[in-house]
Amino acid sequence: MSAAEKTNLLNLDRQAMQDFFAAHGEKPFRATQVIQWIHQYGVDDFDAMTNLSKELRARLKAITEIRAPEIAQDQVAADGTRKWLLRLDDGNAIETVFIPEEDRGTLCVSSQVGCTLNCSFCSTGHQGFNRSLTVAEIISQLLVANRALGRAPKGERIITNVVLMGMGEPLLNFDNVVPAMRLMLDDYAYGLSRRRVTLSTAGVVPMMDRLREECPVSLAVSLHAPNDALRDQLVPLNKKYPIQELIEACRRYCADSPRSRVTFEYVMLDDVNDSVEHAHELVRILRDVPSKVNLIPFNSFPQTHYQRSSKPVIDRFRDVLIAAGLTTITRKTRGDDIDAACGQLAGQVQDRTRRRQRLTAGMD
Repeated sequence: MSAAEKTNLLNLDRQAMQDFFAAHGEKPFRATQVIQWIHQYGVDDFDAMTNLSKELRARLKAITEIRAPEIAQDQVAADGTRKWLLRLDDGNAIETVFIPEEDRGTLCVSSQVGCTLNCSFCSTGHQGFNRSLTVAEIISQLLVANRALGRAPKGERIITNVVLMGMGEPLLNFDNVVPAMRLMLDDYAYGLSRRRVTLSTAGVVPMMDRLREECPVSLAVSLHAPNDALRDQLVPLNKKYPIQELIEACRRYCADSPRSRVTFEYVMLDDVNDSVEHAHELVRILRDVPSKVNLIPFNSFPQTHYQRSSKPVIDRFRDVLIAAGLTTITRKTRGDDIDAACGQLAGQVQDRTRRRQRLTAGMD
């Protein structure tokens, strides 16, 4: 069997792995064993899976593989942020970022090669769009990062949080993102709690409702404007799902879980969306939503005309929100010296011509 015909086991979450083994006459517990070997122990050699019979190991070698993208570039910023460029089989490349902090280690994971949404302030959006990532390409980012960071099997967790905030709109790759997140949550894989896995969306409303039903992880919404006229300019998806629809979807998302709240991300753009009046507008639309607000100082990239709001302006904006009772923080910029900060991920997109086609297909 050629490599192209082999099943990459990284594409299978627990249910898919059980179905695979059942189709080959094996018991469901084999799925748990293999998932544990791959994701907890980082093993990609079937001969090392010693609790499997020699016959089963031989069959797996013949019909399956465990193949992750290769690291094409590994950069470390002055503040310890680390960025990997991962080379995919088709010549595209994606970027994954690890952000170490005193009390946590956060991995920022990509879900697509490029992005369909073309948000005007985001470098990824300017790269065009090629395709969505497979389950294997998404979960491999966690596997590869753990290896690169030197995590020992069953050792202390280095990556404590995962955010799907890298390249792409995760909800436009729902069918691959959800199985990957299920592996992140699986106690025999990465064992992260739902509050430590965050999906960030620009507001694909129907898929937000599906996410709530199928895999309700923490939710972040890229808002960036307090009214439709301005958000239409910054986040073109708003023309399809305007702010009122988006806010109602956020309320639904939290309805079944009284302790949950949505994180609203708001990039601070000088003289664009950072006035006191904008802050008061934001208070009005978020007043009844269980939420917190992350203010993100804009991170520049080539060919952009935007500038970062000054610190006094950001502080003034923040103080308006806090005075109104909204939990608000200003996100610290990390990794900007290696273009690893929010909005700077670019990767390498081979074919950038399919944005409109894919966006229409993803939202219909």
